[in-house]
Amino acid sequence: REQTVVPVVRLDGVTREQFLRDIYPRRKPVVLKGMELGTCTTKWTVDYLSQAEGSKEVKIHVSVAPQMDFLSKNFVYRTLPFDVFVRRAAEGKHKEYFLSEEEKYYLRSVGEDARKDIADIRKEFPVLAEDVQIPEYFEKEQFFSSVFRISSAGLQLWTHYDVMDNFLIQITGKKRVVLYSPRDAPYLYLSGTKSEVLDVDNPDLEKYPLFVRAKRYQCLLEAGDVLFIPALWFHNVVSEEFGVAVNVFWKHLPAESYDKSDTYGNKDPTAASRAIQILDRALKTLEELPEEYRDFYARRMVLHIQKKAYRNDYG
Repeated sequence: REQTVVPVVRLDGVTREQFLRDIYPRRKPVVLKGMELGTCTTKWTVDYLSQAEGSKEVKIHVSVAPQMDFLSKNFVYRTLPFDVFVRRAAEGKHKEYFLSEEEKYYLRSVGEDARKDIADIRKEFPVLAEDVQIPEYFEKEQFFSSVFRISSAGLQLWTHYDVMDNFLIQITGKKRVVLYSPRDAPYLYLSGTKSEVLDVDNPDLEKYPLFVRAKRYQCLLEAGDVLFIPALWFHNVVSEEFGVAVNVFWKHLPAESYDKSDTYGNKDPTAASRAIQILDRALKTLEELPEEYRDFYARRMVLHIQKKAYRNDYG
């Protein structure tokens, strides 16, 4: 399988304008080093984190398997006081646990009402938010969410894409991130926004034979690194160590392009959702034909889509 290392750019002295002019338009992942992130990179020890926000309750994912699967839901949701959760997530083995002494923990912050409110670290974790300087590489009105994340060592998140550009700010610990271009979607066995291929390092090629065609991009994020993930790029994240991160998402399409009910930043743009619904109706209509005709006209539809909508200049 083809693999490419995600390029690293040192941003010591690089201005917002240079980022927007030279890096952003390429629409490819880049690791940014040397960005000013505030005091969080030095202050956020386990002791400090657990004391800063005290015993407020947080909803977390708990998994026995290190590879979390959102499709089969091989994890459970539990609630813990934040200080207890931080200490447990930092442990290798647990004296107190829900499922097993080696279970993994994952916090993905949500708004006060997860169905209506968008995640914002300034509201959910105001004390910790004071320590973080979010890179201002987009206009304030484009801001969508700031998601606070804590992961146990060895935890792997499922491969998925988001519909907004984002920065993954690694504040403590190390993460390995594997990415795939939007162009390789046909090889990733999608179910909605997520890939069925859990183990991207040792995939089951009998079950997923086309996966070998997907070009793999990879990087290792260290504390203080920022990964720019353009919208629609698939990413699979492994926490090599206990780590804390903040994801910042922003809207780069016109505001009306996005689903107003989307609190997570992963619902397809409204025009895309409408197009998929129309396609489903068209495929339903094809069922009126015998199999031989259905196959022929389906292939004609694919050719029509390729001619009308595919890009020819994809890098």
